[in-house]
Amino acid sequence: MIESLVRAALQQRLVVVVVAVILLAFGLNAARKLSVDAFPDVTNVQVQIATEAKGRSPEEVERFVTVPLEIAMTGLPGLEEMRSLNKPGLSLITLVFTDATDVYFARQLVMERLLEAGSRMPQGVVPVLGPVSTGLGEVYQYTLDHPDDGNRELSEKELTERRIAQDWVVRPLLRSIPGVAEINSQGGYVRQYQVLVNPDRLRHYQLTIRDVYEAVARNNANSGGGVLPQYAEQYLIRGVGLVKSLSDIGAIVLKEVGGTPVFVRDVAEVTFGHEVRQGAVVKNGVTESVGGVVMMLRGGNAKEVVGRIKARVDEINAKGMLPDGLKIVPYYDRSELVDAALWTVSKVLFEGIALVVVVLFLFLGDVRSSLIVVATLVLTPLITFMAMNRYHISANLMSLGGLAIAIGLMVDGSVVVVENAFARLGHAGPGESKARLIFEAVKEVATPVIFGVGIIILVFLPLMTLQGMEGKMFAPLAYTIAIALAVSLFLSLTLTPVLSSYLLKGGAEHDTWLIAKLKAPYLAMLHWAVANSRKTVVGGVVLLVATLAMFPLLGTAFIPEMKEGSVVPGINRVPNISLDESIKMEMQAMKLVMEVPGVKSAISGVGRGESPADPQGQNESTPIVSLKPRDEWPAGWTQDTIAEAMREKLKVLPGAQVVMAQPISDRVDEMVTGVRSDVAIKVFGDDLDLLKKKAEEIARVAGGIQGATDIRVERVSGQQYLSIEIDRAAIARHGLNVSDVNDVIEAAIGGKQATEIYEGERRFAAVVRLPENFRDKVEKIGNILVSAPGGVQVALENLATIRVADGPAQISRELAKRRVVVAINVKDRDLGGFVAELQKTVGAQVELKEGYYLEWGGQFQNLERAMGHLTIIIPVTVGAIFFLLFLLFRSLRLASLIILVLPFASVGGVIGLLITGEYLSVPASVGFIALWGIAVLNGVVLVSYIRSLRGEGTPLAEAVIKGATLRFRPVMMTATVALLALVPFLFATGPGSEVQRPLAIVVIGGLITSTLLTLVVLPTLYKWFDDTPYEA
Repeated sequence: MIESLVRAALQQRLVVVVVAVILLAFGLNAARKLSVDAFPDVTNVQVQIATEAKGRSPEEVERFVTVPLEIAMTGLPGLEEMRSLNKPGLSLITLVFTDATDVYFARQLVMERLLEAGSRMPQGVVPVLGPVSTGLGEVYQYTLDHPDDGNRELSEKELTERRIAQDWVVRPLLRSIPGVAEINSQGGYVRQYQVLVNPDRLRHYQLTIRDVYEAVARNNANSGGGVLPQYAEQYLIRGVGLVKSLSDIGAIVLKEVGGTPVFVRDVAEVTFGHEVRQGAVVKNGVTESVGGVVMMLRGGNAKEVVGRIKARVDEINAKGMLPDGLKIVPYYDRSELVDAALWTVSKVLFEGIALVVVVLFLFLGDVRSSLIVVATLVLTPLITFMAMNRYHISANLMSLGGLAIAIGLMVDGSVVVVENAFARLGHAGPGESKARLIFEAVKEVATPVIFGVGIIILVFLPLMTLQGMEGKMFAPLAYTIAIALAVSLFLSLTLTPVLSSYLLKGGAEHDTWLIAKLKAPYLAMLHWAVANSRKTVVGGVVLLVATLAMFPLLGTAFIPEMKEGSVVPGINRVPNISLDESIKMEMQAMKLVMEVPGVKSAISGVGRGESPADPQGQNESTPIVSLKPRDEWPAGWTQDTIAEAMREKLKVLPGAQVVMAQPISDRVDEMVTGVRSDVAIKVFGDDLDLLKKKAEEIARVAGGIQGATDIRVERVSGQQYLSIEIDRAAIARHGLNVSDVNDVIEAAIGGKQATEIYEGERRFAAVVRLPENFRDKVEKIGNILVSAPGGVQVALENLATIRVADGPAQISRELAKRRVVVAINVKDRDLGGFVAELQKTVGAQVELKEGYYLEWGGQFQNLERAMGHLTIIIPVTVGAIFFLLFLLFRSLRLASLIILVLPFASVGGVIGLLITGEYLSVPASVGFIALWGIAVLNGVVLVSYIRSLRGEGTPLAEAVIKGATLRFRPVMMTATVALLALVPFLFATGPGSEVQRPLAIVVIGGLITSTLLTLVVLPTLYKWFDDTPYEA
């Protein structure tokens, strides 16, 4: 089959060239169309159910909303995990499904169950589904600014106007962009029509709050009266009674006293106010602002979506579509990170290609040969892009990183083919057909080439079976490498022979000066090694044992953190802080952050936006601090230095926990594991106070372990309640019901929406409540009057016990059980070692009651799963390689000989990691797998040649020396090319280079040792493994 493929290619040379040119054009087009993101979306398939229950405490939210919903959701097909968060007035349930579940199907299932559970919800409480987005969804964040804002503080009126523009102009304009899932409006004041009822006047006119509420609700409507036929025409009849202005509300009649109407304006002040705020946006520590977060649809192409958003924003700003000359000003834009990450990888790719071309020329010493190989090098990535588009693999750090790794491997097949053809043509007799010679040359090396490349593809296949976060990170890398290598293999058997027949001249096999320089010392070493075979082997084994002894010194980590170029110094204050105080503290914090060198802007969301799927409390804030370009940073500073400087500055904040994170990793961690930290110790149980006590014990223990930073216990308590407990005996005496008292509490204190007022398309709530000076102190609330059936009015304090009490600030649940989390970040230490020590200490020092237990989560959970999976994958990979080698050589001895290369190859990788101080992370493990593929390939090239010499009857000692001498160039070339293609990764500095570096270190270190061992130790060992049945 292979022979007929090569023969067909050589018979139809022109067709092959034309097809190659067409593929080149299509490939360039595919490269343009690639879906682009910074790194693969690792978020699991999840559906969020958000429910607002205004004014209810976390315990009530849990009891009346969360638990009924959780019960309704159990047993959904494909449901893997269920966790929920109960905060004052908000329930947020996250349902995690298996990766095979389609997200829209999952939402449909959840929606069906919600319809069923809806009837069990308290009145007016409606659960909704969160947006169809992911952890990487927040692609664009902006504020609404006026060109002459400068550094002044904005007034309440300006903030209200800007919020109206955001909600009713900007949001609809941006939401209609394809690929946008949701816009979460933040900050400012939401306008409200307020009817502030004076209780003294109500008493004077013998009215109640309920009378006012009902009157406002009933006096704002239009009606339809059907059709009135008029001769040849007809009129539509409509009654118009909508409220148009504040004076219309004031003119609503409540009752009539002695022929005189009593209007709303007689008992209340009708005015514009604002809704109770849940959050705010603080800009650069100078002023509050109004803005929004654009969420991208799941599976969207970040670069494309942000491109569309930017185009729409430019259009809005240029045409002046916003009122009062407002402009949309972005402060976080994902495309900057995408561009930076792609630039990192593309630069590495191009540098790799350049280095490979130079090496090829130095090793082959012939421009024509080098050109033929470069043709494969150019065409392979382009065809790979076509396959990536076809299979929806986005171009990101990982998939393009795979290509960069493959650069050094792609040329292997072509190099071997060109080399052999070059040698054949050099030995050609007169009149021999060039095409015939090339065909023979290709046929001779086809099997080892196919097996060699096949082994490397095989090595990467198990990576496609990785699951969870690491699976989504490294599967694209494995897919691109496998596709690229398969393409390069095909090209080396079709395009390379055709180009060779056009371009190659052939020449005597003489070594280029570089090879000659390297070969002399190598041969001296080889002769010594073969002569002193025992010493050589013992030396090798000692080196191996020494390395294995060093292996436990390597720390383990999950995936190195990628530096995104923006920092999030998340600030968490005491739970019962008021929003206004929180904003004041945030202003002070952002002023401090702006003093750090290298900071461009600091825009902070305090509390939550309008999307119910955003559960941040008024005591929390997530500032996004954008940094200036690197050349404007102080000399020698890195992103870590800047983050450290911020942490130092923020130490002065009283009672605040500060945790350093980054925009994407922060969101992704929270969405995937439910916790934003490296290690999360989840304490499960029923009693919140006991859970908190145990969590604090664990936090104290963790504080004593080296490497622990940012230790924080979930703030579950510390929220103060003004509790109004109704006395049933007292209300019975006055003939009142619980609902009568609750109505007064809801309407008078909390404010109750009576109706909606329309201004064109915009609508605003109209709310009835008491003026602030009647409800701003505990005593005044006790004096609020409740009307009893006989017209008697009773003070609230005579009907209920009013006291201030402590209660829970939030209740977290997982798998239908309450939990408290101790979150810890690990600094300057490996994650695996840290957790092992912590588990031991906690086990010894913290005792748990029956029914209470611990679970370990966060990044550590991912690490554990990934390492568990790798311990299965790696032996399987080795077994598969052995099987392929056995198929190739049909000899257990030779297959075993080549498998010996693997431990020796790993030596360099381990030493490389130790020298550079990198940990054994998932990328490093992937590096080892890639390294084994290349090392085996070199072993195959050498052993198969020595064996063919033995088959021709060459004596053993001579065959070993001759084989090693003749195969020195291809082995050196394969290794050098693969090695140099990865060197740029070592020096890359952009975002994402951190993830690729451990991988490159392992491959480069390992190739240095494995090449040395392949060329020196393998020939020495060969005599013990030789399986040729006769001596010549």
